[in-house]
Amino acid sequence: MSAIAALPETLNSSNLSAGVHAGSAGALIMGADYRGLGVVRSLGRRGIPVWVIKQGGHLVAATSRYVCRNISWPPKEEQRQIDFLLDLAAKYYLNGWVLFPTDDYAVTLVSRNYEALASHYRLTVPPWEELRWACDKRLLHRLARDLGVHQPWAAAPNTREELVALDHSFPLILKPALRMEPGSLAVPKAWRIDDRASLLARYDEACALIAPENLIVQELVPGGGESQFSYAALCKDGVPLASIVARRTRQYPMDFGQFSTYVETVDEPQVIEPSVRLLKALRFTGLVEVEFKKDPRDGQCKVIDINPRVWGWHTLSRRCGVDFPHLLWLLLRGESFSQLHGRAGQRWMHMSGDISVAIREILSGRLSVRDYARSLRRPLESAIFAWDDPLPGLLDLPLFAGTLGKRVLLGKKA
Repeated sequence: MSAIAALPETLNSSNLSAGVHAGSAGALIMGADYRGLGVVRSLGRRGIPVWVIKQGGHLVAATSRYVCRNISWPPKEEQRQIDFLLDLAAKYYLNGWVLFPTDDYAVTLVSRNYEALASHYRLTVPPWEELRWACDKRLLHRLARDLGVHQPWAAAPNTREELVALDHSFPLILKPALRMEPGSLAVPKAWRIDDRASLLARYDEACALIAPENLIVQELVPGGGESQFSYAALCKDGVPLASIVARRTRQYPMDFGQFSTYVETVDEPQVIEPSVRLLKALRFTGLVEVEFKKDPRDGQCKVIDINPRVWGWHTLSRRCGVDFPHLLWLLLRGESFSQLHGRAGQRWMHMSGDISVAIREILSGRLSVRDYARSLRRPLESAIFAWDDPLPGLLDLPLFAGTLGKRVLLGKKA
C-alpha cells in the first residue's frame, strides 16, 4: 500500500477547534524558550491574555512583560501532565483557550491525547493518527517517495543484522525517526558516520539511548548553511494561507544544528512546489516548517524534515509581514484574512548562539570577518531581544552560556 493511500481521510481544519466555546480568548504556551517567547509577544502585543508553562529549565519567555501567569510543568509522566492541563482548564476557567505546544515532545503529547484536551482547549495540532505522518521520518520518507519529492537515500533497519546488510556509500547519518521523549543534551540530534566500523559503533551507542526500531540511516547531503532552506506556512486542509521561504545560513552546532542562529528570507522556487505537494497530501492544518537541503551534486532541493509547530526562527515572519502565531489564532477563531507571502531579504539572528558559531566558522576559514560584519547590519530581527520587552534579552546570555557549558562537558565525556 502506498503512503498516500494510507493517509487518514478525516484530517481537516474543523478538528482543531472542536468542542470549545467560540467566545473564549486566551493562550496557554507550552514552553518558555525563545520559540515560546515569540508566540507570547505575537499574541500579547495584541492584548490577548497569555500564560506560560515552564519546562526543561527554559526561562526567557517566563520573564516577558506580556505573560500574565507562569506555571511550572509537572515531572515527566504523560498521564500526570494531561491531568495537569485538564485541571488548569477546570480550575481557572480556561475552556476555549488556545494551547500552543512549542517543541516536539509537547506536540506529540497533545496530539496523542487529542480527544481529552480538545474538549477544553482549542488545539493547534491535529490528532496523532494524522500528525504522525509529519513527525515520523520513516512515514515522511514513504510519502515523499510516493509523491516523487526529492529526498536523500534512507533506510530503517530494525536490527543490527539488517544494518550490516545495508549497502550505501558514506558519509551517512544515524538519527531517531521519531522523538517521543523530552529533548536531552545526552541524545544528539544525529550522528555522522564516515565508515562501516563507525556505523556499527555508533549504532550500538545509539541503541543504549533509543529503541533500535526507532533509528534510521540517511545519506548525508553535502553542503553547509548556504544549502539549507525552509518553506514555512500556515495551512488549512493542506492549502497554504500564509508562507515564507528562508535559508538557514548558520546553525548551532553547524554540522547537525539543534537550532538556527542566522536565517534570511529568500526567493527559492524549488522548495515551494514540493512543499505544497506534501502538505496537500497530508491535508495539513496548522503551522509547519518543511526543511530542505540543496544537493550540490545534482542541484535538487531534497526534503529532510517537517516540523508541525512553531520553529526556532518563526519570529522572522513578523518582519516579513506574516505573523504566524497571530494568524493561527485568527484561523482557530474562524476569522478570515487575505492570503499572504512573506517578503524576501529579511534577516533574523539568535545573537548569543550565533557569536559562538561565527567564531568557529571564522577560525576554520569558512566565514570571513567581513561577511559576518555584513550579517549584523540593520534591520535585523532578534530571536530574543525586543525594545518593548527587554528583560528576556538581558536574561538570555547567562542562560545560553550555562547551556553551552553543559554541551561542552557532554562532548568531552562522549
